[in-house]
Amino acid sequence: MPKIDKDLIPVQTLLIPKPILYTAKILNIVSPFLASKYAVRIFLTPFSYKIPDREKGMFEQSKKEKVYVQKINKEVIVYNYGISKKKILLVHGWSGSGTQLSKIADQLLDHGYSTVSFDAPAHGRAPGKRSMLTYFIETIYQLEKTHGPFEAAIGHSLGGMSLLRTTKYGLKIKKLVIIGTANSISAITKNFVKNLQLDQKVGKLLKAYFDKKYGEDLDNYSGAVSAKGITVPTLVVHDINDVDVHYSAAQEISDNLENSELLITEQLGHRKILGNPKVINKIINFILE
Repeated sequence: MPKIDKDLIPVQTLLIPKPILYTAKILNIVSPFLASKYAVRIFLTPFSYKIPDREKGMFEQSKKEKVYVQKINKEVIVYNYGISKKKILLVHGWSGSGTQLSKIADQLLDHGYSTVSFDAPAHGRAPGKRSMLTYFIETIYQLEKTHGPFEAAIGHSLGGMSLLRTTKYGLKIKKLVIIGTANSISAITKNFVKNLQLDQKVGKLLKAYFDKKYGEDLDNYSGAVSAKGITVPTLVVHDINDVDVHYSAAQEISDNLENSELLITEQLGHRKILGNPKVINKIINFILE
């Protein structure tokens, strides 16, 4: 039996326990409304995974510390990797951790940079059960004050969306790199219910719930919306075979940036792209320029 390429499976389908998926499907048959209430909890719950061997070096060699983020009343785990006044902020994606961009961090160290990254609330070794985009955003602002300034920032997936938002509203960096970043909150909820094999009506109810809870249209946080007005040189990286975020998001974000460079790859998916030597080399050269 041929080995399944896990990068061709959406991360939600890969990490969410099967009993939870089965329960969501049953509720979807009974009532889309009940299914949407259940989906809210799943949507806000990151699912952990065993740290890959490629990340162990960064994990073991980093200086780790607990940092309290007052704005959200949450605690995160911060990784200080290397020693240099030239610091790069790394931001992981949903269900990721502070060592997710380890291969990129290793190369940055070789070029004289140190990196600061973190386990967002309920991610990695950070406490909590639920998390959300705003937690990432407030953690970034906090770390700029306590661990910055940063020369540049690199974000994957939701981390990229968070960096677009924070850069638009005050994060002071010279270069920005986003990888596999989604453009639309509506698209995220749509893909989420699709991956859970639920009706799209559930997706609309899910989005409506969050809009009501936070008192605004959460598409205001979408990548392309945040990109408008950003003047910082930005490298947008995305793979055409990304099953978590369609590559069209990269083009839409890039089109709204004032100073962007777009790199579209193939056969790397949503996660392998983080360790690809050619992609990493492009990121390093972009930051060094």
